[in-house]
Amino acid sequence: MCQFCTQHGDGKIWYLQAETYAADLDSDLKRRDYLKHFISDFDHSRSLVIALMDRITKMPRPLRRLGTDMVSRNFEVNHFGQPVPIEDIAKIFDITTSIVRLPCVCRAQAGRAPEGVCLAITTRPCDELLAEAYSGNPAFSDGPDVSEMDHLTKEEALVLLRMCEQRGLMHSVWTFQSPWIGAICNCDKPSGCMAMRLTLDYGVKLMWKGEYLVEIDETACNGCAACAGACPFGALTYDRVRRLAVLDPVKCYGCGICRASCRQSALSLALRRDKVGTVLEPKVAW
Repeated sequence: MCQFCTQHGDGKIWYLQAETYAADLDSDLKRRDYLKHFISDFDHSRSLVIALMDRITKMPRPLRRLGTDMVSRNFEVNHFGQPVPIEDIAKIFDITTSIVRLPCVCRAQAGRAPEGVCLAITTRPCDELLAEAYSGNPAFSDGPDVSEMDHLTKEEALVLLRMCEQRGLMHSVWTFQSPWIGAICNCDKPSGCMAMRLTLDYGVKLMWKGEYLVEIDETACNGCAACAGACPFGALTYDRVRRLAVLDPVKCYGCGICRASCRQSALSLALRRDKVGTVLEPKVAW
C-alpha cells in the first residue's frame, strides 16, 4: 500500500477520500495562495528547477542521489501527482462540486497551444482565484479569456477525458500543499508535461505510480501492438515471437489509457497492492 493511502486515505485509495478535497479556512487560504503563485510564477519556477536538476545530474552519484531526494521531498510536501484511470476520476467528480476547464500552463511554457484539457476540481467556486493567477502568467497575456473559463458538468468532463484518451493523453491528479487535491491534468511528454520530464528524465518523485497495474488477456490479444504505441511510459512492448503485447510492470504507472487503443478489450487494470510481492511487481513506490 502506498504511503499516501496510509497517511491520507485511512488505508483506502487516498484520492477517493473527501477529506483530500476539503480544508479548514486557514489551510485553504494558504493553499489558495500557493495555487495562485504556482500558476503565475510557473515559468520562473520551472526554469529554476530545471537549472537545479541539470547541476545535480553532473554531481558524483552519491551527491546526485541526495540532491534528487531533496527535490523529491519538497514536491511531496507541496505539489505531487499520480496517474488515475477514468473510472476513479468519475468517482472524484462525485466528491467535488466544481469542475472548471483550464488552459495548460505546461503547454503554454513549451510554446504549444495552451488548450483547455486540464481541470480545476474544488468544493468551492474558484473562478476569481484562477483568473487572477492566469492573468499573472506572462504566457497568457495574449491568450484565452480566462475570465470566462468553462464550467463543466460531470458528464461533459468525462466526454473531454475520453477524447483525451483517444489522443493518448493520460489523466493525473495533483496536490497544492499536500494532501489537498486541486487539479486533474491530461498530458503526455511531447506536449511539454513538466511532471513527466522531471520524473522520467531526472528521477524526481514528482509523479508517483498509480494504484493500478495493467493486465493482459493473452487469449484476447491479437498482437496489433497499438497499446505499445499508446503507453506514455514505455511499459508495453510487442513480442514478435509470441505475437503478443508484453507488460513491464516496473515501468507501468497504471494510467489505463492503453485500453482505449485496444480493439480486442485485452487490457484491464488490477490493484497494484494485490501484485506487490509477486515476481511481477517489486515493492517500489514510484
